Amino acid sequence: MGETEPDPGDTAIMQQAFEENRVLVTLDKDFGELAIVYGRPHRGIIRLVGLPGRRQGIHCATILARYGAELSEGAILTATAERIRIRPGDTQMDAGDDRA
Repeated sequence: MGETEPDPGDTAIMQQAFEENRVLVTLDKDFGELAIVYGRPHRGIIRLVGLPGRRQGIHCATILARYGAELSEGAILTATAERIRIRPGDTQMDAGDDRA
């Protein structure tokens, strides 16, 4: 969504990403809650936690390259500088991955 456009709300953003077959990248937990608690459809979610703005782009590129298959199956990834946690569907696993 463009920064100059009014915020349509998380549900609308998530729906648009789903319809456009896009992975959502976010800094907050709201989209994960919509997916897990409320069952909203999505094409994968990446949540970045505690990363400086200058590292977010490269971190996302690395995650997409490494975990694209999981994301295409609707995984939710939570990424910090030290690790990546992957939630594929109903079961959660911890990749313990600090490579990204």
